[in-house]
Amino acid sequence: MRFRNWFERLRSQEEGRRGRPDVAQAAPRATTAPPHPSARAGVGQEPAAAVIPWGIRVAAEAGWRLLVIAAGLWVLGQVISAVHVIALSLVAAILITALLQPTVARLNRHGVPQGFATVLTALCGFVLLGLVGWFVVWQVMDNFDDLSGRLEDGVDDLKRWLVDSPFHITEKQIDSATDRIGKSISSRGGQLTDAGIQGFTVVVELLAGVLLTLFSTLFLLYDGARIWTWSLKLAPARARPALRGAGPRAWHTLTAYVHGTATIAFIDAACIGLGIYILGVPLALPLAVIIFAAAFVPLVGAVVSGALAVVVALVAEGVFKALLVLLIVLAVQQLEGHILQPFILGHAVRVHPLAVILSVAAGGFVAGIGGAVVAVPLVAVTNTVVSYLIRHGDRSDAPAASGNPGG
Repeated sequence: MRFRNWFERLRSQEEGRRGRPDVAQAAPRATTAPPHPSARAGVGQEPAAAVIPWGIRVAAEAGWRLLVIAAGLWVLGQVISAVHVIALSLVAAILITALLQPTVARLNRHGVPQGFATVLTALCGFVLLGLVGWFVVWQVMDNFDDLSGRLEDGVDDLKRWLVDSPFHITEKQIDSATDRIGKSISSRGGQLTDAGIQGFTVVVELLAGVLLTLFSTLFLLYDGARIWTWSLKLAPARARPALRGAGPRAWHTLTAYVHGTATIAFIDAACIGLGIYILGVPLALPLAVIIFAAAFVPLVGAVVSGALAVVVALVAEGVFKALLVLLIVLAVQQLEGHILQPFILGHAVRVHPLAVILSVAAGGFVAGIGGAVVAVPLVAVTNTVVSYLIRHGDRSDAPAASGNPGG
């Protein structure tokens, strides 16, 4: 009975609450009332990063990352500069390996063992390079006396041409300029001696670099694939699949560049050498060899080797034949730029001309002739690797982006 009275009292209280909605809704209204303006979040309590504009924050974050990258590149440059002989020898070995590796692969396909094919190809390549160098030195020494006599005659002809030219240059002015040049050379005898000592050091470093390049080429030809596989272990595990795919593409680009450049250099040397030989210019074959070697330095090599051929023709044969040699050099360079490079290199090496100019200038400024030689293939390989890694990243992100978010 007591329990029944308590239940009836509870039911009457509940019915009383339902009949007065203002009582039930009073509490929610109180909780949803807007706060006082002075108590709003962010007024006087806003963090400093939220006050700085978004563009400045992005620029600052990008700036310190660029500073870190620049510092890393500077340290890398200092390390390479400290061991420049080793670095240039290794790069030269990689370029020579790219040139000779197809021959080793061809011999392997015909049943020749890997070791014998490597030694045979490397020795033939280096012996050929040595014979070419010996031939150039022999030709220069053999024609030195004749060229010296022609140089004296050419200087006399040049003086007479300047005297008779419309520039109104007198013979006295020419003799005065010649005397000043001679006194300047004699007054710098100490600098020339220091340069000779420094030249001896350069010769020693060159011999050490040649030996290091020879041994590095042998090992790269024989065991290049396993060296690359071992190098992949140094990379993080997540990056190995992408690098494993980028490696063959980078090697294909480097091989295409080296073979294409060698073919273009041979055509340039053959055409210019044949032209100056027909004109009767001395040292035609050594000049052709120099033109071939200089072609591996883009832009600068062609200009320097062509200018050398023109100067030799001017000294030995006079102004008229020098102009003819200049026309031959310009014609061959136009043939190279508009026909040979697009046809031979094609799309294997996609480097913009502005990138070629900047890379050659930067490479020459940092590491001299060696840097100018390796600058363009380095840029070409880097372009290939970066393009592949970007495509690989897009493909790896595509399934996650196209999948069902709720699945």
